[in-house]
Amino acid sequence: MDLRYITADWVYPVSSSRIHQGVVVLENDRITNVTTRDQVPADQLEYHKGIIIPGLINTHCHLELSHLKGKAPTGAGLLPFISHVVKFRNEAQSDIDAAIEAADREMWDNGIQAVGDICNKADTFPIKRSSKIKYYSFVEMFDFLQDHAMDAMVKGYMEAYAQAPEPKSAVPHAPYSVSPDLFKRVNTLNDSPGTVSIHNQETPAEQDFFMYGRGGFLDFYKDFGFDLSHFKPAGKPSIHYAMTHMDPGQRTLFVHNTLTSLEDIQAAHAWSDQVYWTTCANANLYIENRLPFYQHFIHAGARMTIGTDSLTSNWQLSILEEMKTISRYQSYVHFDTLLQWATLNGAMALGMEDELGSLETGKAPGVLVLSYDPDVDVLFDPKVGVKRIV
Repeated sequence: MDLRYITADWVYPVSSSRIHQGVVVLENDRITNVTTRDQVPADQLEYHKGIIIPGLINTHCHLELSHLKGKAPTGAGLLPFISHVVKFRNEAQSDIDAAIEAADREMWDNGIQAVGDICNKADTFPIKRSSKIKYYSFVEMFDFLQDHAMDAMVKGYMEAYAQAPEPKSAVPHAPYSVSPDLFKRVNTLNDSPGTVSIHNQETPAEQDFFMYGRGGFLDFYKDFGFDLSHFKPAGKPSIHYAMTHMDPGQRTLFVHNTLTSLEDIQAAHAWSDQVYWTTCANANLYIENRLPFYQHFIHAGARMTIGTDSLTSNWQLSILEEMKTISRYQSYVHFDTLLQWATLNGAMALGMEDELGSLETGKAPGVLVLSYDPDVDVLFDPKVGVKRIV
């Protein structure tokens, strides 16, 4: 029996309190015990400086957009950002494939064990089938609020969904881009409980559109030649439109939530007990130069998770860097809380908690060493890094 006894200054199981000079015992990368040094002969221990944590979970990424790194300007706002993505979307397939492969490798090297990945087509499927990372594919659909006028485009999404590796779900893109009819079709595809996601409340223009029927989305759609004369604002934030048309029986990831209020969070929790909230801090800064107010989510007892978004809207694909950014700008969010968001909460959101997200006997969650002393160091110090052990 080939056992490894990995120890550091602290072990953070996440599912229970931290352990001083803890030891994670592994057989073939699967945990057989979590104990302390006094229970293991010293000559069998693998010593590491820092803290031991489980592999990180990225609940929101757009792997297929990896070739667009650096193409969109920072701080311009969501609507100009979307226009840039559309403009540069179709490049040489060889460049797209190479960028996807490199991004997958970057996430693994940065300690990411599982990814909830948005895809509109099949470009990422070969990598997902061979990667060390566990992927949950969210095949995203939108019709620009045009009902059946965009059926040809929606048909392409349906074909991608049929080809996508398991686990997978069909998901709506955002409240401002999905008609009631397309919501129904998405719900029909997801006939068994799983996880779905939707981009939520990223920009003031989204709020203006649903509250008052005004703002930047009117010109945005007009520039693309889409008629919105049929749209009637509900006088409520956009999340209420999403909840009206989504299935509360699915685990639901609301993503970004930059402008989400405490009242919105409470309304979502009343709508479903399967709600999770994904924050992509660096992408929020990259696109809109703003962050959610995390105190609202903490106050409401929200199950938060962390995503990276894509290399189109981020400087890197690193959950640790997302944690650092949150710590830098809203330092009241404690390290233990951030770690919970980055590991076990993410695994639960993707339905992978039986295998990933915490250091517990029977799991194979990946094992990382974080070069960080939680009692002394500042998390966003550039010297704080992560190293994969398993």
